[in-house]
Amino acid sequence: MITQLLTSRTDEPASARLAALAERSASGALSTEAGIVYLAAGHVVHVESAVTPALGDLLTHSGALAPDGWWEAIDRAGRRCRVGRQLVDSGHLAAGALELCHLGALFDAAYFVLAHDGPALRFRPGVAHWLGAVRSVPVATVLRESRRRRELLHRIWPEPAVDLVPLARVPGAEDVDLPARRSRILAQVDGVRTAAQIATALACRTFHTLVELRRLAAAGLVAPATPVAPVAPVAAVAHAAPAAPAAPAVPAAAAGPQTPVASRAPETPAASGVPAAVSTVPGPASRPPFPDEPDTALLRRLLHALEAL
Repeated sequence: MITQLLTSRTDEPASARLAALAERSASGALSTEAGIVYLAAGHVVHVESAVTPALGDLLTHSGALAPDGWWEAIDRAGRRCRVGRQLVDSGHLAAGALELCHLGALFDAAYFVLAHDGPALRFRPGVAHWLGAVRSVPVATVLRESRRRRELLHRIWPEPAVDLVPLARVPGAEDVDLPARRSRILAQVDGVRTAAQIATALACRTFHTLVELRRLAAAGLVAPATPVAPVAPVAAVAHAAPAAPAAPAVPAAAAGPQTPVASRAPETPAASGVPAAVSTVPGPASRPPFPDEPDTALLRRLLHALEAL
């Protein structure tokens, strides 16, 4: 009876469904149109979105972790959902560095998953993330931070399309003296890349990139590359979960020369011998310009993994 209640699909907003699951101290994966939120004992332990860089991308692109170290941890601990613990125990990454990067990726993905508070698609009890426990966050904190970010971005420039669509420089805009970070981000605007792709190319946090891009839009320096339909404002922000973990593949060319290329595909965590259902294969992969329904994103990444073999 309880399982049917949790897994049923309704039009209930993701934020409300997430709060209800937190009250029940539920563990599992809540899917939305923009991604997946992973819960353990009613706390958020990970969030993934198709339009934000994955944790592996952030760690390897920034130079904090060698790609070989990332794949080694996946090979050794992916089936046991202890990749994060393996990175620390093996000496590849300090615990503090992993926690900071993980929390940054979690909140960045949560903003996209819950920014427009779309409907929750389904909840899968017992599904665990291959990363394992790093730092859990109360649901109320995730919802509050997502709302704060949405309101901050709206104050800078009230056009949410800047967050998702390819961006281009405004023709005839005069060059101005910009702060170093904003200048680096502007240099990546080419009419093709989205905010998430720019963040990946620069190994930057997605939210920081969004702030600078909205400031550039407010200054009349960048705009959506193609006209987009206006996005209706929403009253509340919920934290949705990003798409399932990326499959190993050659990252998109837009990611630039810093993008690590996986030399082999890790094994998919097997259902047998795993304490709980495990999410799909982790690893860096190309991102679609618009968020997919989670199952579509998963199929896309599995296809990329097969093509890379």
